[in-house]
Amino acid sequence: MRQLKPNVYAVGAIDFDTRLFDRLIPLPDGTSYNSYLIRGSEKTALLDTVDPTKVEVLLSNLAEFGVERIDYVIAHHAEQDHSGSLPDVLLQFADAKVVANPKCKGMLMDLLGIEEDRFITVKDGQTLSLGDKTLQFIYLPWVHWPETMGTYLQEDKILFPCDFFGAHLATSSLFVDDQSGVYESAKRYYAEIMMPFRRQINNNLAKLEPLEIEIIAPSHGPVHNRPAFIVNAYKDWASDVVKNEVVVPYVSMHGSTAKMASYFVDALIKRGITVKQFELSTVDIGKLAMSLVDAATIVIGSPTVLVGPHPCAGYAAFLANALRPKTKFVSIIGSFGWGSKMVEQLTSMLPNLKAEILEPVITKGYPKDNDFIALDKLADEILAKHKGLGITN
Repeated sequence: MRQLKPNVYAVGAIDFDTRLFDRLIPLPDGTSYNSYLIRGSEKTALLDTVDPTKVEVLLSNLAEFGVERIDYVIAHHAEQDHSGSLPDVLLQFADAKVVANPKCKGMLMDLLGIEEDRFITVKDGQTLSLGDKTLQFIYLPWVHWPETMGTYLQEDKILFPCDFFGAHLATSSLFVDDQSGVYESAKRYYAEIMMPFRRQINNNLAKLEPLEIEIIAPSHGPVHNRPAFIVNAYKDWASDVVKNEVVVPYVSMHGSTAKMASYFVDALIKRGITVKQFELSTVDIGKLAMSLVDAATIVIGSPTVLVGPHPCAGYAAFLANALRPKTKFVSIIGSFGWGSKMVEQLTSMLPNLKAEILEPVITKGYPKDNDFIALDKLADEILAKHKGLGITN
């Protein structure tokens, strides 16, 4: 039981050992499932629960603190890493009501089978008194599900934004004590989860501006007692501003595409462009996703497999399309032996990227002098495009 402010406590679970989230997202530093207890002079509220694998931790924390009654369980988000222990909490605290918005209520009934009479639904901006503490509910749609909301504790100026501003990071520190480490984890989290919703994030950032916020307590990672740090980071990531960076995710079967990627990366570096290169058969997809946050250009490298792209290159294109980075330019380099529709297939996989397609460089067999000249030409074109955006060093 750890205190944020008087009668406001963190009661969730730290998961140091998990290395894969949703069977999809790598967790190099574990994660946490944050739940918060607020004791008012008249009522007690629990903000979110924890992943079902950690329900005993949550119930033990509540028992150790002598919590005999919970009046309200605030459900910010229906995803099970936050809501999965809700049935257990409701079983133990039989009089507790679940406070949620109507969309979240419907999802919790579908996902967890919670009976309708256990719910109190709230509107955007509505308040709920705990006596000497007042909860204000703020709809935060699409960070990162449509039903997500946050809670603002008015008297203590604490924002509980659920997944918004979070980080998959297991740490024994309640508050951020290593900004550079948290920045890395928070950017990875943004890239993997939040980046597809940049427009909605900007809307929600504007919505929060009138609030006086001293603490941001997200549902994953440490608590921000210097909230400008994470708010400014989000404003930067979600803006339309790109950097003089090229991401080169590539895979090679027999060395031809690898040779092209190596030459091309060197050509970009010589032109003063920052390059982030990833070999796709062994890539940490979180690192690749992070690299897409700021990059002005993506160039995918692939050999041809049965006239199409290598599956790893196809996955990179699928990932970029799903994450919808603010990238301005895209191109493709690669090779083929006897026939290829790789370029057509890869570009067709990128409809969500509002990016200009630059002339690809595709070689038959091992790259030759003319192919290296074409790679230099592509590097020159990227440099000119970046200069046109005013982002060169």
